[in-house]
Amino acid sequence: MTSSEIRLHSGEGTVGFEMVYDLFVNLAFEDLRKVPTITIPGAYYNTMSSVVSQYVTKIICGNQGCLDFKQLDQIVGQKFTCANEVLLGILRDSRKYAISEGKEKASGCVMSQDSVIVAKTSLRVCQTSHKECHQCDNLHICSHFVCGNCKYGNKCKKAHSLDCPHNAAIISEVGHHDLGEAELFQLLLQNDPYLMPEICSHYNKRVGEHGICKFKSSCTKLHLCLHFLQGDCRFGAGCKRAHTFDAPAMKILNSRGFSQENIKILHNIYKNKFIITHQENPAAVAPSLAPVMMPVEKHQPSSSSTSETDMNEICLFFIRSRCSFKDTCVRVHYHLPYKWQILDGVTWRDLDNVEEIEKAYCNPQNDTSGGSKPVNFLTMTCGSPPVRRLSTVSSVTKPPNFILTTEWLWYWRNDCGQWIEYGHEGGEGNVTSVISQILENAYQTDSDSEITFECGDQKYILSLKEMHQQNIRFKTKRAICRRPCFLSKEDVNAKLKSESKESTSSSVTVPPHWDKGLVPLSSQIEEYQKLEKLFKNTMASSTIHSIKRIQNPSLWRVFQWYKEQMMKKNGGKLVDERELFHGTDHSIIDVICEQNFDWRTCGVNGTLYGLGSYFARDASYSNAYIRSQSSSKKIMFVVLVLVGEFTNGCRTYRRPPQKSTSKALYDSCVDSEKNPSIFVVFEKQQIYPEYLIEYS
Repeated sequence: MTSSEIRLHSGEGTVGFEMVYDLFVNLAFEDLRKVPTITIPGAYYNTMSSVVSQYVTKIICGNQGCLDFKQLDQIVGQKFTCANEVLLGILRDSRKYAISEGKEKASGCVMSQDSVIVAKTSLRVCQTSHKECHQCDNLHICSHFVCGNCKYGNKCKKAHSLDCPHNAAIISEVGHHDLGEAELFQLLLQNDPYLMPEICSHYNKRVGEHGICKFKSSCTKLHLCLHFLQGDCRFGAGCKRAHTFDAPAMKILNSRGFSQENIKILHNIYKNKFIITHQENPAAVAPSLAPVMMPVEKHQPSSSSTSETDMNEICLFFIRSRCSFKDTCVRVHYHLPYKWQILDGVTWRDLDNVEEIEKAYCNPQNDTSGGSKPVNFLTMTCGSPPVRRLSTVSSVTKPPNFILTTEWLWYWRNDCGQWIEYGHEGGEGNVTSVISQILENAYQTDSDSEITFECGDQKYILSLKEMHQQNIRFKTKRAICRRPCFLSKEDVNAKLKSESKESTSSSVTVPPHWDKGLVPLSSQIEEYQKLEKLFKNTMASSTIHSIKRIQNPSLWRVFQWYKEQMMKKNGGKLVDERELFHGTDHSIIDVICEQNFDWRTCGVNGTLYGLGSYFARDASYSNAYIRSQSSSKKIMFVVLVLVGEFTNGCRTYRRPPQKSTSKALYDSCVDSEKNPSIFVVFEKQQIYPEYLIEYS
């Protein structure tokens, strides 16, 4: 055969499969250009695409795991003449590639030339001892060897080769048999979450040498600017967070076996990881450091990782003078349920007249505040600098007895330009069939949804995404808006004084014998004996010294309220509720008893099944995670958990996945659906810390 290239497309033809397949497999890539143009039958199209896909992965992995589309298109074009839809179809396979869309749109191109293509894989390095592991789908290889520098060399007890039958079979099964060792290791580093050190989220919060990280220079996570690693730090050399590896960071990297060559490109590996994570779970990647807040904030799922959403939320406990986390709290500490700030260079500075600004903002008729330096509520600016509003969580996300949450009101604009609250008379004697609370509930559930409602004899569709309502019959549209209900300083103080009275009037029943605190249980009562049996099922050789009941009426009310909400969503069906175990650091036991588990603040004991709070069926499992101040005695939590409907977890989950039968999410994640022993919960309202067991 002579002449030009192979031309791939999904056409019809008479070329035999064996001829075409042998042509692709047996010829070197550089020889393919010598083969004449061939029309490949549709039946063989997938096989041919697979060959090109393997070549694309090899090229990308040889270029530090990523390549922009323009370069990739040129390189592939030198080997194959692919129809555009073939290459794009290959790249759109989310199992193999993640794409960070660029901005340079070329005429006639579906994908921007500067879009970044990142290679993906399902391969992982086995974390257990290779001798103990059987029928494993992961690679049996030394993780330090993968990172480039195993100090044990040939004396290492773990494999330093990919050629063993176990590894070779797994690599071949996922289609990576043509990758060299360096290419495969690059692929593993940017995909396997076990290999790369975690970036400290607490370091990336607030100003200061260590942010709010309580471990400071002894932290086992990297203290690096998250946005630098994501490639979107706006401050460059002026950033107050680290863009280079200091001595503690180098200690962490060396302990994991990273070679100097890999350390030099580590920021690129992290950037690739963030692109992959963002594709799999958009909420998992932190937004820009200083976002310009628009009048209506896009809702982020409450179970996302500790993010800008958490950092911009005012702590309800602090307003009530009860935050046990103090300086380590991820939320904002302020004496009011709202706060206005202006971007002063690289930091957010509090505005002085917050109450006047808030009062103006709460009136939907106002587009700006008053004063000599007005805040523009439509652009969220004060002159040129950006302005942002911080607040407590929406009132619909908490039980009714939670005070100082933010009550959001929804309005529509009539023909006279007046803003009318939903559920109120609009001037013609008609009232909408929806009210602010219904709209806010819908907004918190899905901010892109649409709602149908009536007003008089007219029907409307309200778009939360577009922020307008449309008359179904006449197609006319009206603007809508969302503004908070105003609370003055005096209102806040009055609510704080009345809190105890409102709490006692709650519809949720608290056991009558409860006073707030820890109550020791007698070993003679049934309650104690039931817990003792549960504990000793897997801890038979341990000695129990005491069991204390945690009596926290506030947390109990929240827990019961959330259980009611779960039942309502499930058509009145009872919620699966279980007593599980949890082991943690002794230093945060009091904080948990006071404010509940919150993995965003307390940290996590694992990430294998998702980033949340972990609870175990067996006490022996939780025992391994207890860090006690005393070598002789340990303390373990017994926790009441609303596990609800669960599914198998995954490392990348920051919230439970969506059910296949509906838009609803599962309630929790587990290690095994058939026989779960580990449960991961992402919402602390599903948790009530019930008992403390002291043992040795």
